[in-house]
Amino acid sequence: MRCVFVNIRCKPGTSYRVAEEIALREIHSELYSISGPFDLLLKLYIPENADVGHYINENLLDIDGIERTETTLTFKAF
Repeated sequence: MRCVFVNIRCKPGTSYRVAEEIALREIHSELYSISGPFDLLLKLYIPENADVGHYINENLLDIDGIERTETTLTFKAF
């Protein structure tokens, strides 16, 4: 499994609904409300054989209220 972090900016007034929809899909390891230019921080594990872009597009980006995302890939820990 590949660990990926996704920063999510929501349309105004939708962050709770977006977070609830993510939680219902059970794709996340951790989900946080955060301060700054993004509203939510999502930690998820993507199967090694899955394409990261396709996985995120198919499992996350169809949620109404998501305005923008920024994905950070992780690599082997020290």
